Amino acid sequence: MDIAKHSPTTELLLKASSQDNPLTWPLLSLLEDQPQHWKVHYLVTALREKGLLQALDEDENKDLFKRNFLTMNALYQLQLMLLPNQWLQVQAMDIFLSRSVPSHVELELQHDVALRDYYLDWDNYDTSGDLIREMLKSFWHKYNDYIGETSPTVGREHALEVFGLDSDASSRDIRKRWRKLALQHHPDRTGGDATKFKQACRAWQTLRIE
Repeated sequence: MDIAKHSPTTELLLKASSQDNPLTWPLLSLLEDQPQHWKVHYLVTALREKGLLQALDEDENKDLFKRNFLTMNALYQLQLMLLPNQWLQVQAMDIFLSRSVPSHVELELQHDVALRDYYLDWDNYDTSGDLIREMLKSFWHKYNDYIGETSPTVGREHALEVFGLDSDASSRDIRKRWRKLALQHHPDRTGGDATKFKQACRAWQTLRIE
């Protein structure tokens, strides 16, 4: 099933692709390692312990909101990206990963569509667009350090070759291929390949910046 074509969530899919959240991949690792019984604040704590989610605001309440926003944003992105092969339930106090996808997944997605729509809309993160981009850039650097990817970014031609795309590929095509490769090669997934995952990350760094 192609969710983008056969469900009313096409607009959400486009929003999920508007800004790639690097917290998505460490969250996938946590969920693959422990598929059930997560609460959002447990995930936030785990990300902080890995050094991937540091203080985001001097105000304690705003800092808590921003950390939760980024975590929920990444979870909702991951939920859509894993379909139709896996189901990620995203509720603040009940987060789990399952290989059993609900038979009426479109209806399941509609149950919390307003909340998903809110967290996928970067305008709801209390800062400017430029600051969001700088924040995500900083996160990518932290994540590259975390996975041991210290090689410099590659040229655009080589990056497109890694992605298997032509030189006239659109931004949307590039984001779509990046997500596909990242899910396919993520080292915590069955059949994953850490080397290919790092190569994809390096290529994405080049194409994302452009």
